[in-house]
Amino acid sequence: MSSLEVPMNPNFSSGPCAKRPGWNVSVLKNALVGRSHRSKESLEKINKVIADIKTILDLPKNYEVALVGGSDTGAFEMAMWNLLGHKPVEILAWEAFGNDWITDVVEQLKIKNTKLVQSDYGLLPNLKNICFDNDVVFTWNGTTSGVKIPNGEWIKENRKGLTLCDATSAVFAMDLPWNNLDVTTFSWQKVLGGEAQHGVIILSKRAVDRLEEYNPPWPIPKLFRITKEGKFQTKIFQGNTINTPSLICIEDAIDALNWVKKIGGLKEMINRSANNLKTIEKWVANTKWIDFVAEKKETRSSTSICLKIVDPWFISLSNEDKSNIIQFVSEMLAKYKVAYDINSYPSAPSGIRIWGGGTIEKKNIELLLPWLDWIWQKVKIKYN
Repeated sequence: MSSLEVPMNPNFSSGPCAKRPGWNVSVLKNALVGRSHRSKESLEKINKVIADIKTILDLPKNYEVALVGGSDTGAFEMAMWNLLGHKPVEILAWEAFGNDWITDVVEQLKIKNTKLVQSDYGLLPNLKNICFDNDVVFTWNGTTSGVKIPNGEWIKENRKGLTLCDATSAVFAMDLPWNNLDVTTFSWQKVLGGEAQHGVIILSKRAVDRLEEYNPPWPIPKLFRITKEGKFQTKIFQGNTINTPSLICIEDAIDALNWVKKIGGLKEMINRSANNLKTIEKWVANTKWIDFVAEKKETRSSTSICLKIVDPWFISLSNEDKSNIIQFVSEMLAKYKVAYDINSYPSAPSGIRIWGGGTIEKKNIELLLPWLDWIWQKVKIKYN
């Protein structure tokens, strides 16, 4: 058995992600369990979450924020079902979730005027030739590939179409160009370390105007309806959620947002995540058997840090053997309570995915990395 020191928190999952440092169940003691989510007290708590999100992210004054069901997926599908179809659509995809949105637009909504802008794992698609007369759909950070968009300079300010951005593993960890984002969705289960099943949707004034001037030709389920008789349902963005939220999860989100404010706000959250990435970058630079999936440094994600195994021996193996080895690595790390849930996404290159958002302490990553070297030695002995 290794004599290496074990991380204080072995939770490196890319969702749900680690709770904030110091979290314990007592922070939920004031949750309004058993109360209606429409009560005055409950609405005050829900609106505190909305207000804190607006303030910490420094959103433009006329942007609207609502809590919705179905996590980030529900929030983003709500946006697509309500807003797309008015103009041709361009979809950027370079990993699993971007490809999921292609399925929604092409196979479910059946929008014919759709252009796919795609690339393989590790690379961003070409951002230079995007037509912003169209609606543009994209993820900001590829959670399954570890490839992020480095900045918003490619998005035109005088665009005629809307930009719809799935930013679930970027919000509260990366500097986002809000004035260039008309629709942004995320889930607090990612960077805030909150509980699952709740999504957040952020709309610009341009997106709200689209909702009132365009009526989609397809049926919209009640869970997705944010207009009524052609009018924007403002009350949904004032805490009156479409479906019933968990008031325990609301209390947990309040705690997470209070912690963000206490440690220094968005700037410190970005710094914490960036420092986690720098720690792994130093290790990778001195480690021959592993490398980043992202092929360019400027596109490396600081949250979903995806690594591929580049040992020539490993590369020569069959996909089944590679999968078995990654499973062995994951099981061994869990056995020693070093790390849970850090195997790569099934469709991604075989390797390791380490969550590096702001709720992860850099010290825990520093303690994890020697274990990865140790276990790779065990792999070479066992399988070679």
